[in-house]
Amino acid sequence: MRLSYREDLRRARERSSSGSRMVQTACGPVEYCSVGEGPAVLLVHGAGGGFDQALEMAAELASDGLRVIAMSRFGYLRTPLPADASPAAQADAHAALLDALGVREAAIIGISAGGPSSMQFALRHPARCSALVLLVALAYAPRNVRPPTPVARFVFERGLKSDFLFWLLTKAARPLLVKTVLATPPALARRAEAPEQRRIERLLDNILPVSERQQGMLNDSRIALSLPRYELEKIRVRTLVVSLADDLYGTFDSARYTAGHMPNARFVGYACGGHVWVGHHRDILSDIRSFLRPQ
Repeated sequence: MRLSYREDLRRARERSSSGSRMVQTACGPVEYCSVGEGPAVLLVHGAGGGFDQALEMAAELASDGLRVIAMSRFGYLRTPLPADASPAAQADAHAALLDALGVREAAIIGISAGGPSSMQFALRHPARCSALVLLVALAYAPRNVRPPTPVARFVFERGLKSDFLFWLLTKAARPLLVKTVLATPPALARRAEAPEQRRIERLLDNILPVSERQQGMLNDSRIALSLPRYELEKIRVRTLVVSLADDLYGTFDSARYTAGHMPNARFVGYACGGHVWVGHHRDILSDIRSFLRPQ
């Protein structure tokens, strides 16, 4: 077990430390990776991520004639966590990254916990934002939030703070991680086609090394617990909002609420698929490609 753990962790560290660059911006150093050529798209990862979490989708979008820039948000991998790591500060860092790369305007895709900073980017830097996509995004909704179960609390408070414990859970309790971390019904994942099952496996395995993402995840948790309502009516950019009714993080209600209060938003909802949109990856990718295609 010890040898297997060390080898898996070595491969995870090798993967997460290759393929990216560091750039000094007005908001501090930021890790990023740029894929493809064409109109710029800023791809903002969710909790447990880093630039590497978004690389698969980045490659898929880049094949359609786009330049996709995936960064590591504050506290993830090599991007340090500053004193102010709020969504507004993250949005300013997104703009500063574009400045450092010489990009005047970009569409932005906010996935899961990348949603708040993506909305703030559209609010704070409207001239830089050509389009906005919110995919199972963390967002405000006027509802009562259900507290996590004791098992979910254990996973987040213990498993996501230890490389070894998280690795052990991926080997011995993968359905538990699918339910608590990926917020997806395990039965749905079991019934998925082989390509989708492999995508789910990669999403879980790529969270290692969790120790290099811990600061970012803790910051995302703090943001999620006190997320205010943004001035959605002032986000006038074309927006695509996508969610799934059985997302165990509850993004469906907030997605409908968000889209319903934006002047130029379109909501796309699916009955099932969980937080990682099992069974709908091709359809959602097609929708995003069509939406981002130059008008």
